[in-house]
Amino acid sequence: MSDWKAKRFWKKAQVTDEVGGYGVALDARPVNTPGKLRLIVPTRAMAEAIAAEWDAQEEHINPNTMPVTRSANSALEKVGVQHGAVADMIADYGDSDLLCYRATSPQELVARQAAGWDPLLAWADSELDVRLAVHPGVMHQSQNPEMLQKLRTEVHAQDNFALTALHDLVSLSGSLIIGLAAQRESQPIETLWKLSRIDEDWQTELWGEDDDANAQTARKAEAFLHAKRFFDLSRVADHGHLVS
Repeated sequence: MSDWKAKRFWKKAQVTDEVGGYGVALDARPVNTPGKLRLIVPTRAMAEAIAAEWDAQEEHINPNTMPVTRSANSALEKVGVQHGAVADMIADYGDSDLLCYRATSPQELVARQAAGWDPLLAWADSELDVRLAVHPGVMHQSQNPEMLQKLRTEVHAQDNFALTALHDLVSLSGSLIIGLAAQRESQPIETLWKLSRIDEDWQTELWGEDDDANAQTARKAEAFLHAKRFFDLSRVADHGHLVS
């Protein structure tokens, strides 16, 4: 296996004004995606974050330290060319949303789920006009098609960058409602992550800590928080306020 790594060749990364958004140039050389598309993002804030990641590279380029760049690449190269398919995949979570499948025992876990998840379902009813049914156990039971269509419409309306963020928010939490709640800031992002982990935390309390599982959870939590940051960066206009 080759241990070749791309070396840093530029002195300064800077934001550039582009048609349709903002780019990043390494000295005078524009940054492209791995597939050779121009890396043009919707906000200056996101371009500045990407430029900062490139400026932080040392002798060799380490993509693992460039999460905003990676997500922007995905928005342009993956979601941008298959938006409908990605939106459908995310919307499908609505029919098997984590929040809708409840334990029947022990009572303490039943109570934790209800305390954490019922307010999120109530939020979906109030803010999205979506009422999802709660079921005991883990066997799949279909939701009302009208409610699922409302969720599907909500997801399909998102632009490539928002949808890229939503994909990770939903897949990491197992809940479309949590993903949408994160975008709309119904609760702090750390709280929403914690709510998605009620079952796992319960198992940890019963059986104890596991180093490998803890490391995996930490990576997932970091990715979840990054997805929210990426979404926010895609909405911040030049005057500093979130755009709709």
